[in-house]
Amino acid sequence: MQVAATYQAARAVAQTIESYFAHHFATATLNGDSETGHQPHEPIIEAVIDTAFWASLRHEEGVSPNVSLALLPPDQAGQPLLFGHRLKFTPTTLTKLAPAVERPGIHLGVWYDENGLYIWGTTREIPGNCFVLEVIEPGLLVVKHRRLEGFGKFVNVAILKGDQIKIVDEGTANTPDCPFVLTSMLGFTLPSFWNESMNILVQLAVSMRAHGRGGLLLVVPSSSQAWRESIIQPMSYPVVPVFSHLSDLVQQETGEASSWRGAVSLAVEAIAGLTAVDGATILNDRYEVLAFGAKIGRSASSERVEQVIITEPIIGNEAAVVHPAQTGGTRHLSAAQFVFDQRDAVALVASQDGRFTIFTWSHSYEMVHAHRVDALLL
Repeated sequence: MQVAATYQAARAVAQTIESYFAHHFATATLNGDSETGHQPHEPIIEAVIDTAFWASLRHEEGVSPNVSLALLPPDQAGQPLLFGHRLKFTPTTLTKLAPAVERPGIHLGVWYDENGLYIWGTTREIPGNCFVLEVIEPGLLVVKHRRLEGFGKFVNVAILKGDQIKIVDEGTANTPDCPFVLTSMLGFTLPSFWNESMNILVQLAVSMRAHGRGGLLLVVPSSSQAWRESIIQPMSYPVVPVFSHLSDLVQQETGEASSWRGAVSLAVEAIAGLTAVDGATILNDRYEVLAFGAKIGRSASSERVEQVIITEPIIGNEAAVVHPAQTGGTRHLSAAQFVFDQRDAVALVASQDGRFTIFTWSHSYEMVHAHRVDALLL
């Protein structure tokens, strides 16, 4: 028997989250996908969120818990670590266990019976569409699920911070000019841009945000050198010949080889590390590194960008037309100018405070489009 939630946001969001998972489970069934978790229901969702929220406000030896919870029975987990007896699912238990499972990729397994929720052990392997709740920091929780394809960043469903609730708007993927990297973050696959269901730019965005120094990545077409007109010459750190290790990996036959995935992840980390250097890292659409630490300058044939449209893929968000300086600092202004000049390019900007923006050219709006996506990268 579950006790009524005292965290009001848990009550407010549980039904919406149940509907989200119901839709995705129905879609998976229609597509013949068999490796899916159990569909979560409103009372359980509410109880898990409520307990995790109150646990997030506690401390163990002065440290707030950082823990990922997966809602599934142990027989659906791959090679689980099983506790000798079930542990009651309470804020106190979560706070005590959190230090043991704070490393990336480890989940506490949570399930329920007629007596309520309990913790049965830990696992690194969970099925597709499995309900996951991650405690990021005190009062900040993210509901997400594993992709059915099994690799890449989990798909975020809802973000709760205190009494603030953000529900990810999947409909954004169907809007005109939605960039493929954003579509990928929303959980949709685009075969022309995915290799073994792994979107390289999504992984780069996650890694750029993780290093915490802020960064700017410009993705330019390999078929043109026009981007050089918007870069101050000579470049401080050109890469000659181009660094093609990641490009070579992406073109390989992948199968299910975990070693290939590991190699790709290491290559992504190396490139994302370059973005911590002041200036822009330049990557072409074949994932070849052309330069880093580059300074952006307005093209001689262009004019100064005066306005951009900014959106966030959250239900209820309204588009706003603003001056590019209102999207962030110098990196954001430079990125907006670069995309304004080079309209077939994409700019990814990470701020030191965790904000993340993707700049693309919108043919629908006929202006630079700034997509705020930090809610998708938590």
